[in-house]
This record gives sequence, structure tokens and C-alpha cells, in this order.
Amino acid sequence: MGREAGSYCVIVDIIDKNFLLVDGVNIRRRRVNYKHIEPTEDSVELKKGADHKAVLSAIKKAKFTDKMKEKIPIPV
Repeated sequence: MGREAGSYCVIVDIIDKNFLLVDGVNIRRRRVNYKHIEPTEDSVELKKGADHKAVLSAIKKAKFTDKMKEKIPIPV
């Protein structure tokens, strides 16, 4: 939801029962409500609480850089 709707991101950490810490190529690192994201089958190898540089490195290693830059069309 919001301005980053339709963008791919990586879940870096679980903050509590309602919030996750996400980061990505076109997504700024921030906490989001788990109800506002939709999981995909893709995954990257990452340590819990990894910094932005480690996230970008994991995305590159998994060859998801191009996918992370695209946006999913959101039905209105």
C-alpha cells in the first residue's frame, strides 16, 4: 500500500507481531505492517537484521536485481 505499492522488497527482520523491517533496491529501509505486504515464493539468503549493503549484495547474488527494480501493476 502507499507510494511504494507494487514494489518488491526483502523482509530483513520481524519487529513484533504486527510489524516487519523491509529493505530493497527501490524501497527505503522502514517498518511496515505485515497486512500491507504480499509474500512471494522468491527468497534470498540473509542474516536477521542485515544492513542495507548486505541486502543489496544478497539480491545481486540471487540474481533478483532486475526483478526488484520493476513494479507490479496494481488493480484499481
